Amino acid sequence: MHARIGAMSTEMNSNEAPLLWIVVPCYNEEQVLPLTAPLFLEELQLLAAAGKVSDSSSVVFVDDGSSDGTWRVINDLVASNSHFKGIALSRNRGHQNALLCGLMQARGQCDITVSIDCDGQDDITAIERMVDAYAEGYDVVYGVRSKRETDTVFKRSTAEGFYKLLSKMGAEVVFNHADYRLMSARALDGLAEFGEVNLYLRGMVPMVGFPSTTVEYERTERVAGESHYPLGKMLGLAFNGITSLSVKPIRLVAGAGMLFSLVGLVGVLWALVAVLTGNAVTGWASTMCVVCLIGGLQLLSLGVIGEYIGKIYLETKHRPSYIVKERTGFDR
Repeated sequence: MHARIGAMSTEMNSNEAPLLWIVVPCYNEEQVLPLTAPLFLEELQLLAAAGKVSDSSSVVFVDDGSSDGTWRVINDLVASNSHFKGIALSRNRGHQNALLCGLMQARGQCDITVSIDCDGQDDITAIERMVDAYAEGYDVVYGVRSKRETDTVFKRSTAEGFYKLLSKMGAEVVFNHADYRLMSARALDGLAEFGEVNLYLRGMVPMVGFPSTTVEYERTERVAGESHYPLGKMLGLAFNGITSLSVKPIRLVAGAGMLFSLVGLVGVLWALVAVLTGNAVTGWASTMCVVCLIGGLQLLSLGVIGEYIGKIYLETKHRPSYIVKERTGFDR
């Protein structure tokens, strides 16, 4: 620890050092928090000792309506150290909403935020390089995975394919970036201007603009517990990301409709010619194939259109993305 402090730059004095909030969304992480919270605190103290962040910097845990003892653990952490703060949502709203809550609570209270998951998979030491990039003038610093050796072949291929698909759909995303990022105060102000209910922060933050860069890091296994993002949730997040950031699926549906209309027109002409020439033959198999193909396309098209209509319906209600039930540690 002392060797690392000595290696850090001490050019900033305590008056110039930015105030940092590390925002950590949590959901049923009773087993994980006692292991990773000390790591967050140690990194914060190292940065403060080097003069890179203010001594008043904090680690803010956002409990996303956990059903286990996560909020109790957060209260214990807050009681043990003044650098810890806690926010409890009124119910489970999902990772993106919990993360947005933490960022918006930080808005106006600090100079920079770093969002990171609480499972210990993201390399915490990358925060130092993010802070250094901020000192160089970058408002947003994305944590990007340098490799995916800890993932299964299936997860690696589908994840990388998803990022490529998003790019082809016209969405502005950072390849291999999740939600590990630094944002400056003015970047948070820009993010607050977005009023979407359907959140996909990985695509929204690049739309904010301002100078940005990336920092590479290696992702490891969870320190404890099980992942809260099984395949079903990952697919849901992927589909939400596509439909939240791009209208190309609607255009693809329209294009497919035009194509099949042309094919259908050709089929009608062929049928008329066959009848007029006396070569018409009743074909049950071919008829069923065409009916099933067209029927499947219609249902798929209606599903995609319905997804967009559902999002419009939710957006028009202007429901809050989250409701805070309780805060702890903010009065100090």
